[in-house]
Amino acid sequence: MRKSLLVVALVAGWFVAGAMPAGAADANWSGDYSLKRFAATKTGTSLAASQWEPDFLDTYTFETDCSGGVCVATVVGGPAPANPTLPQPAQYTWDGTSWVHPYDWEWDCYQGEGVPKVWAPAHSDAYYTPQPDGSLKGSWHTDIKSGPCEGSVIMHIEAYPVGRSTGSFGS
Repeated sequence: MRKSLLVVALVAGWFVAGAMPAGAADANWSGDYSLKRFAATKTGTSLAASQWEPDFLDTYTFETDCSGGVCVATVVGGPAPANPTLPQPAQYTWDGTSWVHPYDWEWDCYQGEGVPKVWAPAHSDAYYTPQPDGSLKGSWHTDIKSGPCEGSVIMHIEAYPVGRSTGSFGS
């Protein structure tokens, strides 16, 4: 009898696992997270990549939904972006390894104090990969398609759950 129950439990487990999206067991980005973008150490071919700016940190609330067959983590709380062309709400799709957020927007190219910014089409891909300590680490790659800032900007990014000690951010 015990063996029969074990077999039934294993078979049921296989069916449930087979019904879940690939990697769904690892696909949960829910709760409050501090996201840091390491702008002070960005790289790339764009004029913007060589312009100094400080690292920036904001706290966002994420909710994950896997009911549609694909796991999607949506930002449901946090500060509004300074750039009005960023798609809202931000959504990250689980690809089996990382949370991926591809989006098109307008880069606002800074050219110095008192000089109007030049807006240009851009495409970004942000990747956050879960780490064993509960943090997520990755990169944000933007291709600016025209204008004085045309080229690429690449920035290291990290996310840490709020309220859990997982280490400190550093550039």
